[in-house]
Amino acid sequence: MGETDLRALGDSCWTDFDFRTWNRAIQGSQVIPVTENIAYIATRGIVGNVTLIATDDGLVVVDTGSRNTAEQVHDAIRRWSDDRINTVIYTHGHIDHVCGVSLFDEEAERHNVKKPMVVAHQNVERRFERYQETSGWNARINGRQFKVTGFQWPEEYRRPDTVYDRNCTLAVGGRTIELSHGIGETDDHTWIWVPDARTVISGDFVIWAAPNAGNPQKVQRYALGWARALRAMSEKRAEVLIPGHGPAVFGADRVARMLDDGAEFLESIHHQTIDCMNAGMKLSDVLHEVEPPAGLLERPYLKPTYDDPEFVVRNVWRLYGGWFDGNPANLKPARDSDLATVMAELAGGPAQLAKKALEFVGYGELRLAGHLAEFAALADPESQQAHQARLAVNEARAKAESCLMAKGIFTDAAEESREALGGGRSKSSNPRIG
Repeated sequence: MGETDLRALGDSCWTDFDFRTWNRAIQGSQVIPVTENIAYIATRGIVGNVTLIATDDGLVVVDTGSRNTAEQVHDAIRRWSDDRINTVIYTHGHIDHVCGVSLFDEEAERHNVKKPMVVAHQNVERRFERYQETSGWNARINGRQFKVTGFQWPEEYRRPDTVYDRNCTLAVGGRTIELSHGIGETDDHTWIWVPDARTVISGDFVIWAAPNAGNPQKVQRYALGWARALRAMSEKRAEVLIPGHGPAVFGADRVARMLDDGAEFLESIHHQTIDCMNAGMKLSDVLHEVEPPAGLLERPYLKPTYDDPEFVVRNVWRLYGGWFDGNPANLKPARDSDLATVMAELAGGPAQLAKKALEFVGYGELRLAGHLAEFAALADPESQQAHQARLAVNEARAKAESCLMAKGIFTDAAEESREALGGGRSKSSNPRIG
């Protein structure tokens, strides 16, 4: 599919966005024009967009792709322009956005020109340090989240040359590029305003899905800070929005609506959660009490296909209330396996728990089924019946979910039980990720 066709496909996503359709249309890394001197590169898979801004003194490149797409991105840039790469801006430090700079540096060395200056928020440095300290953990949780067997986490990163705190204005080749810090999915995020093109480059503040402000396996997320960043972008009245993932949005009305709807979604969940906390409710009750504003999750750009509103509630709770969920038994809990053994004894054995778990699947009570199946397998890790139930329960839970993160965790649990039953893990789809 050509560039013009991708632009048209992106416009059509406003009424019915589907990442699978968007991905199928992209072959390799495709350059999609925005204005005469701005374009973005969309890459197949779960990889961040790359934005190209032409100036009289070379290119400004916003984000650089992942390890797996770095060469594709570099080739795509060179199909669009032969100008040297003057500046690279990281919108944030996630590895699907920052892993292509080494190729830019190598190219500069070959041509005996100055390497690109890398600009980012000051917290990116701290993120890279944390990534190096927790590389094994990050490999495991990302492999589970994206269902990638044997995922390897990178341990080397191109550090920024210039960092900023709240705001930064770059003057490059006759163009002004304004950087603003915001907290949302990360605490190191930058969104960008290009005044002469009336263009906002949002990074992962916009991903064509419900905001990733929950993620059960990652560090703290900031729902209200995210909403404030979206409101600040909306105030620019941009004509174009280039998101961190998915197609660009054209037209001031559409841009404003996307940004304002995202902010309303996050503000509502944040405020409802705080109200419940102030009323003295326990987390388990809050999770079932808070609901996003009616209709917003049906917007094509706010579908809960990646994160889940329930997970956002948990992050709001964690930010203000810490990790204690209000249940005193969970303050200093027994081992899960010890509790499971007692529950099995009360039920008449692990087999009874497994049987009851499958009954609850039949009733559509998948949450209760999940607890019982887990108790059965923990009480007797060698029980075939327990693992058969646990496999069936978690397969049913994964099938019932629209959220990729929940699907990944439930699928991983099912695969654990499949292995316990003597089978091998199912073949992974292995999406390319950063």
